[in-house]
Amino acid sequence: MAKSEKSPEISSLSFEGALAELEDIVRRLEQGKSDLEDAIGAYERGAALKKHCETKLKEAKARVEKIKLGADGAEGLEPTDFE
Repeated sequence: MAKSEKSPEISSLSFEGALAELEDIVRRLEQGKSDLEDAIGAYERGAALKKHCETKLKEAKARVEKIKLGADGAEGLEPTDFE
C-alpha cells in the first residue's frame, strides 16, 4: 500500500480483506526495499492483521460448531453473539 493511501481500520476488514493485505505486507517486507521505519510500521500492522484473521477464524469455527445436525441434515443454526 502506498504511503499516501489511508489504510482501512482493521476491525472493519473481512477475513479475506485482512488476509490479502497481510499477504501484501509479507511480500513487501520480503523484498527488503522499505526503510526501517516503514518496515516496522508494516510489521506492526501485519501483526494486528494476523490477530484479526485468527479472531475471524475462531468466530467462524464457533458458528459452524453451533449448527445442529439431525437425521436428515442440518436442523438449524444457533445464533452466536461475539460482541
